[in-house]
Amino acid sequence: MNTGLKRSNAPIFWGLFGAGGMLSALFGPVLVFITGIAVPLGLLLPADTMSYPKMLAFAQNFIGKGFIFAIISLFLWFAAHRIFHSLHEIGIHAGMGAKLICYGSAFAATVISAYVLLGLGF
Repeated sequence: MNTGLKRSNAPIFWGLFGAGGMLSALFGPVLVFITGIAVPLGLLLPADTMSYPKMLAFAQNFIGKGFIFAIISLFLWFAAHRIFHSLHEIGIHAGMGAKLICYGSAFAATVISAYVLLGLGF
């Protein structure tokens, strides 16, 4: 039974875009404040909060790996989707080439971040 409808991969990209947008809205400002203002200036947090041993321990923890992976990958997918559609909005209709560059770079960086995080050990 063929209904004549063409399958689309748009829901996958919209889902990653939505998840990345939500994370960037909720965690982005907090991460900028903590890593860029609070810790370097010694506000609200101890000076050794982001010391190498503590950050390595966080990145080696299963929950820490998941958090780092979610932030990196979903921020990248959010940015890729925004860049691709922004190109279209400003009149650059690059088609499949732009889609491959935008989403391909997000996919490659996601795979690389997973490889690096899994290589840190437990």
